[in-house]
Amino acid sequence: MEIEKGMTLVETQTESRPVSARPTGSNELSKLIEQYGCGPVRLTGTSDALYERHLVFDNVMDAAAIGARERFEAIARSVRDVLSQRWIRTEETCDRKDPKRVYYLSMEFLIGRSLANNVTNLLLDGVIEKDVRERKIDWHELLDQEPDAGLGNGGLGRLAACFLDSMATMEIPAMGYGLRYQYGMFKQTIQDGWQHEIPDNWLRRPDPWEVRRQNETVEVPLNCSFKLSGGSLRAVLGQPSSLIGVPFDRPVVGYGGKTINTLRLWEAAAADYFDFQEFSSGDFVGALAETLQAESLTRVLYPDDHTAKGQGLRFVQEYFLVASSLADLIRRFRKTNTDWRTLPDKVAIQLNDTHPTMAVPELMRILLDEAHLGWDEAWDITQRTLAYTNHTLLPEALEKWPLVWFERMLPRHLDIIYEINRRLIDEVRRRFPKDEGRVQHVSLVEEGAERKIRMANLAIVGSHSTNGVAAIHSQLLRTITVKDLAEMFPQRFSNKTNGVTPRRWLLMSNPALSQTITEAIGDGWVTDLSQLKKLRPLADDHGLRQAFLKAKRQAKLHFIDWLTRTTGESVDADSIFDCHIKRIHEYKRQLLNALRIVVLYDRLRKNPNSEVTPRTFFFAGKAAPAYQLAKVIIKFINNLASIIDTDPIVRGRLKVLFLPDYCVSMAERLIPAADVSNQISTAGYEASGTSNMKFMMNGALTIGTRDGATIEMAEEAGEENFFLFGLTAKQVADSRSWYKPQWHYDNDPETRAALDLVFSDRFSCNEPGVFAPLRDALLTHGDYYMHLADLKSYLEADQKLCDLYADPAAWSSKAILNVAGSGKFSSDRTIAEYAADIWNAKACPVS
Repeated sequence: MEIEKGMTLVETQTESRPVSARPTGSNELSKLIEQYGCGPVRLTGTSDALYERHLVFDNVMDAAAIGARERFEAIARSVRDVLSQRWIRTEETCDRKDPKRVYYLSMEFLIGRSLANNVTNLLLDGVIEKDVRERKIDWHELLDQEPDAGLGNGGLGRLAACFLDSMATMEIPAMGYGLRYQYGMFKQTIQDGWQHEIPDNWLRRPDPWEVRRQNETVEVPLNCSFKLSGGSLRAVLGQPSSLIGVPFDRPVVGYGGKTINTLRLWEAAAADYFDFQEFSSGDFVGALAETLQAESLTRVLYPDDHTAKGQGLRFVQEYFLVASSLADLIRRFRKTNTDWRTLPDKVAIQLNDTHPTMAVPELMRILLDEAHLGWDEAWDITQRTLAYTNHTLLPEALEKWPLVWFERMLPRHLDIIYEINRRLIDEVRRRFPKDEGRVQHVSLVEEGAERKIRMANLAIVGSHSTNGVAAIHSQLLRTITVKDLAEMFPQRFSNKTNGVTPRRWLLMSNPALSQTITEAIGDGWVTDLSQLKKLRPLADDHGLRQAFLKAKRQAKLHFIDWLTRTTGESVDADSIFDCHIKRIHEYKRQLLNALRIVVLYDRLRKNPNSEVTPRTFFFAGKAAPAYQLAKVIIKFINNLASIIDTDPIVRGRLKVLFLPDYCVSMAERLIPAADVSNQISTAGYEASGTSNMKFMMNGALTIGTRDGATIEMAEEAGEENFFLFGLTAKQVADSRSWYKPQWHYDNDPETRAALDLVFSDRFSCNEPGVFAPLRDALLTHGDYYMHLADLKSYLEADQKLCDLYADPAAWSSKAILNVAGSGKFSSDRTIAEYAADIWNAKACPVS
């Protein structure tokens, strides 16, 4: 493969990629050729090259007539061809050396787009940069042909994707297991200010990265079957059936291309069954009922859990993921190991939140019924193999499934859960006699009108490790959420603060800043982010400050260009880019941010001659389809934006934009351009956050509460370089019983004026009363998430922020100190802690 001449397609942004990270000489290129083992075939440049052959032979068309989508598929398949030999060698090395492997089970993997990331991690971008310019190829057009993979929704899924990147980069033998959803969360559109959902059919066109492994399917038994009735599928009890798990593999390229791990996604299919009699009699749909039922299982990410049917589908999805994945990894384990007792020495299974918790009874079932081990030995192996990560303190997010569902679909698993619970309760009563309250709290079965299985309790009891994802989250988890279990098993609890991959979120997304950093301290930070601390003594260096401001300007212009091309909107690059991008939820307090803007708007209306720095407020995020108040908040933000845009007094000084259909590829553009990051959740409610880390890494300053990982971020950079405000988690908890939001309305003039504007329909003159739910949430129902308690403090921190921005030298110095302090928040550091403290997993270099 003559990479020097042939590889043509790479992003024009890479002109400013760190020079030392790019192969330039023939010796380095030769090493890459040898490493990837691709042979003498070129990637592009001749009629026999990979790209040209895929372009013509995959489409059976003349190359001149082929469109951008087909060109994207051709280059993506060509890049996959380049990495395929190394991918095979990674698996062969693991088979030969038989190291301990990590299996990461997650219902979400928010991986975004793959082409640019794979090119970056394979170190191919610098090699082909010159040819891109010479051929005048529109790389951005090709990148935009790839949809964001609809495999996740928020931080949980994005964290899983970062972890896979880090494990591959650190050469840890690992595999991710998830579901191959045909439709993602949904595509969000905004109509008259309201969120509307349309299907996200991200697999409408072929995915060039995935490989279907038909010869590695697994059978997943259920204790019921399904029948089509009245246009919907219903469970038929007493008629056992099976689903078939079909694996689709995607490459996970570690930086440098040394290790290429696998993300295996399961698609549900029916067994080879077809009711010919029903079909022949004219009931065409009924004849295919089992196929329709099976294929529906993995059709949608997050079915609407507002209904029992949606919850039931989610329940079966979770079991299907667990059963398929455990069958697969056990098959892999048994290829080289005959002694079941060595399973914990060869396998580490990490449960990403409660969703894969059915791994506890499923692994016990395998060990009891298939390996024929005794209970005590099976339980010891299960606990030492499984580990659990908790991601939330919200009670509604700690899953509890109706016990009757287990009875109907998974009776053997329910028997096992009952026995686990019996032994657990016996131990509680032995250790804490006469403490029946504790028994009720730790029990796996929640009693009530509808008995339920507590999945978080099951995950904690059935594993050897439970970790939180930020220091404050882990503390609250131990002392409040699962206090009784933590007191029983204190040695199992630990903290593993989240991190993000610097390859995607700095090197690839922000080439200008990456180049600035590399010129200042070298490129070692790409795989050792702690090296960013070398920037700390340079924060007051005039040259570095100027370079930082120039890089920020470039990122803003790049974002504005994308924004104008895709939405027609135009914003002022000289304005403060103030960003709040998160799933829409009351505790994340987008409403608090909107109230801040109402106050600023009201100030300018009353004092139109005030000198203010122009500001652009960006919001982005999706509301769950059934979460009506979150949709009202989106409507309020959009109406606020419209009023500000049409008001000549504030136009040009304040601007609000709600960016629809927030996704990874949007974040990759907006985060590098941001000046300000809003992390303003009610203290004690955000587990960790990861967008906060990405903003910090890219030089945005944080205005936020002392919550989640923001606390640790401020510790690393210095609180004087953050704009912290509001109640602490303890203050929130302590004031819960006596907090009265009406007091703030009565005693704070700006709060009262802002709320009066909202409630008097100033922002809804054509839709009177549409924001009554906001009045109910903030005043009538007690302002549970304490927006009004923190509004004044938020505004005070906001003023300090504006004052600092007026001094570019001081601002850039603090921004550099933030970048310097972000080194702790690499997912490489987090994975190193998991590997050492939980998995006991070691690197296994490919040979």
